Parts: sequence; structure tokens; C-alpha cells
Amino acid sequence: MAIRQMLRRSLSNERRSNEVPKGHLAVYVGESEKKRFVIPLSYLNNPSFQELLCQAEEEFGFHHSMGGLTIPCSEELFVELTSLLTRA
Repeated sequence: MAIRQMLRRSLSNERRSNEVPKGHLAVYVGESEKKRFVIPLSYLNNPSFQELLCQAEEEFGFHHSMGGLTIPCSEELFVELTSLLTRA
């Protein structure tokens, strides 16, 4: 019985590893093809990132077809911004 419980827990942990870690948020970025990024929640406090969120609200409202937050900018711009935020 204990072995079955351990196996269930390990399988459950594998599924969780594909999920977004605590303290992070999944966003979809790109102009035509969307790519998924997982970012720290602390980015939400940054004025530059908040501007992207305002653009996302204007373009998509609260309906996001990807099932997560969609940010309307190029992948290159997003990577550049997040790399600056990581260094800060």
C-alpha cells in the first residue's frame, strides 16, 4: 500500500513540474506565433512591464484565447525587457 502512495505522489509531482512555479506567472508573447514565458511576479511592479500590461488590456481586454495573459509585443522586445529586469 505504501508503495502505491509513493508512486502516486511521484507521478503527481511530475505533473506539477510542468505547471507554473509559485511566485511566477505564465505569459504568451509574440506578434503572430505566441511563445510561452514564465516570469517572476515581481516583474509586475516594474513601470515598463506595466506599460506592456496596459497594451495587453487595450488589445485583448480580459479575454485571452491562449488561456493565459497575452502580451502584444515582439518576442525580441520582451526578451530584452525581461533581461533588463533580471539585471536590476
